[in-house]
Amino acid sequence: MAEARVAGGGCCPPMDLFRSEAMQLVQLIIPIESAHHTVSYIGDLGHVQFKDLNADKSPFQRTYAAQIKKFGEMARKLRFFKEQMEKAGVTPSTKPMTQTEIDVDDLEVKLGEFEAELVEMNTNNEKLQRSYNELVEYKLVLNKAGGFFSSAFSSATAQQKEIESQQTGEESLDTPLLQDREISIESSKQVKLGFITGLVSKEKSMLFERIIFRATRGNVYTRQAAVEEPVIDPVSGEKVEKNVFVVFYSGEKAKTKILKICEVFGANRYSFTEDFGKQVQMISEVSGRLAELRTAIDAGLLQKSKLLQTIGDQFVQWNTLARKEKSIYHTMNMLSLDVTKKCLVAEGWSPVFATNLIQDALQRAAFDSNSQVGTIFQVLHTSESPPTYFHTNKFTSAFQDIVDAYGVAKYQEANPGVYTIVTFPFLFAVMFGDWGHGICLLLAALVFIIREKKLSGQKLGDITEMTFGGRYVILMMALFSIYTGIIYNEFFSVPFELFAPSAYACRDLSCRDATTVGLIKARPTYPFGVDPVWHGSRSELPFLNSLKMKMSILIGVTQMNLGIILSYFNAAYFRNSLNVWFQFIPQIIFLNSLFGYLSLLIILKWCTGSQADLYHVMIYMFLSPTDELGENQLFPRQKTVQLVLLLLALVSVPWMLLPKPFLLKMQHQARQGESYMPLQSTEESLQLEANHDSHGHEEFEFSEVFVHQMIHTIEFVLGAVSNTASYLRLWALSLAHSELSSVFYEKVLLLAWGYNNIIILAVGAIVFIFVTVGVLLVMETLSAFLHALRLHWVEFQNKFYEGDGYKFYPFSFASVNDEVE
Repeated sequence: MAEARVAGGGCCPPMDLFRSEAMQLVQLIIPIESAHHTVSYIGDLGHVQFKDLNADKSPFQRTYAAQIKKFGEMARKLRFFKEQMEKAGVTPSTKPMTQTEIDVDDLEVKLGEFEAELVEMNTNNEKLQRSYNELVEYKLVLNKAGGFFSSAFSSATAQQKEIESQQTGEESLDTPLLQDREISIESSKQVKLGFITGLVSKEKSMLFERIIFRATRGNVYTRQAAVEEPVIDPVSGEKVEKNVFVVFYSGEKAKTKILKICEVFGANRYSFTEDFGKQVQMISEVSGRLAELRTAIDAGLLQKSKLLQTIGDQFVQWNTLARKEKSIYHTMNMLSLDVTKKCLVAEGWSPVFATNLIQDALQRAAFDSNSQVGTIFQVLHTSESPPTYFHTNKFTSAFQDIVDAYGVAKYQEANPGVYTIVTFPFLFAVMFGDWGHGICLLLAALVFIIREKKLSGQKLGDITEMTFGGRYVILMMALFSIYTGIIYNEFFSVPFELFAPSAYACRDLSCRDATTVGLIKARPTYPFGVDPVWHGSRSELPFLNSLKMKMSILIGVTQMNLGIILSYFNAAYFRNSLNVWFQFIPQIIFLNSLFGYLSLLIILKWCTGSQADLYHVMIYMFLSPTDELGENQLFPRQKTVQLVLLLLALVSVPWMLLPKPFLLKMQHQARQGESYMPLQSTEESLQLEANHDSHGHEEFEFSEVFVHQMIHTIEFVLGAVSNTASYLRLWALSLAHSELSSVFYEKVLLLAWGYNNIIILAVGAIVFIFVTVGVLLVMETLSAFLHALRLHWVEFQNKFYEGDGYKFYPFSFASVNDEVE
């Protein structure tokens, strides 16, 4: 989206990510006759964010409400056409068409005619399709129910012959006397049964039969037969598995109950005759009618497809025009109509670099609209804070989005996005460092980058779209992970002698893999990264563990110092000398008197090979600063240096707390007599008024300012300790990632390899791949990403970044085209 925001224009703005583009508030006085062309050309340019000068009016009270309604209706028709094309499988033409002038009124009439024609076609097609589906069901009823009656007739004929043969034959002594009586009753009192036929949903068929049985107290006889294939229901238009049913009943009350039950269950009823000759005739008629309807439906679909193809050839052009025109009139509704009703007054923000481009566009609009008067362009002076505009590309936009998710930079505030490009993937890699896993991430990122043109035009799922948007972030994380993985000497937790053999060798037989006993240095120091002999179970805890922990502290202190230095740049840029003297200086002194000194001791210990206990040094620096250091001394006069640093740290706290509130009070009192301040240049006036607005135009409350400064001081002092400790998550997650990788390698892959069985080895390899992808490449990646995000948002950005600005959203047709695509 960041690329789309800056599209358009005759030239590109300067690539300055450190500070947002210089902005200006402009006013345009536009003649009515050229208003449409002017707004259109500004939309093509995409460098003006208009202010709504009619915020007190409802949408229906604005000047161009009728035009917006008109183009909204056109957009609705175009959405209807798009839905119809998607259903019919017609793809809108994406071929570039010749740019012909389209009359909006003619297009409105044409769209209305197309819509009426399509609606009529759909209505006729629905009627034909419903009749066709009803006849299909009717034919199934004729076939299935005809089979019921045919089998029943055959059974009855055979039973009648058997009865007649028994009556004419000699009676047996074993024949019950009651049989003669039953036969005589059946022949003398025959009951005429009615029946109902139809189809019911297969999943409801058993319940349907049970309800009918209970409602009629069992005085029915029901037969059902399943239809082999699903049929399209005439009412819902969906494919449903159904059963053909025949219900025999006696009496009108039973019939009424059965009909109501059929309605409740959505059973479609069809008439049926017992006459076999009529059944054959009806089947023949239904088959002929089905053939006729099929022909009519196919002809209608062909005609509809041709119409949709005609629409599809120009759909993109029409849709773009409708959206553009609607956005133009929506923007014109934000402009104020002059009392003479002969011109529109517009106000908005634009980058300073785009001034000449905007003026050229205004001149072209006046010429093309044959306006006698040109648009007046002038810059306004204001104390209002301008929007923030960073010109980003597809690489930098994802990193800028990471910063903007925390808060949009205030106008001209130092942008953390510049440093995030490097520091974010680096902190991620410190926790994720494994060059085997880094290669897997790199391959995934390259797949997205190589196919970005194809994927950018497709609809992706939420997770896939988010991953695709951060493809360059993943690329940088992968590259840094490979780098730190080589330093850690870990390839899926396995060390390799990449650059040279290990510098150590076993002196005697007492040397084992689990200890360093018996190891001696036999070769030159390993040239890059960790020596393979120190990896794995061999003395990892005292070496790699200590290395990662101390490296986390060094990284944390360095990044926090960077944040404080950026706060100085902000204060110097906005000419806020109080923040320079009473925020930047005491903060940098406090932080480095304690944790900067700790970082220096870590480096000295590495360089000298000293066995000094740094925990003891730092703790007793506070508890017993005058005691002798003894064997923990790393350099001469270390005790004196520690006393000086401790004194500076103590002094810096009241330095941050006390002077600034009193100086602000003195400044406010000095400004009390001032009711006017001369303006210099546009940019200087914006900066100076933004600084003095909060103090010069509001009542000064010394108690509130003092409490605020006290809170800020306490937050920094406590935060310096907690934030340094928070950077230890780099060590913790790196250790966890390494241990998990080692466990999966040793307890899954090596364990399966030890069985010397091809099946167990294959299963072990598959399990190893799945746990590596699922846990180490997905869950661990997400975990390291979130922790790197936390370190940037909280530990780094809270030192200098306010993030209370708002984005620059210019009126641009580029965003309209993105929506069309």
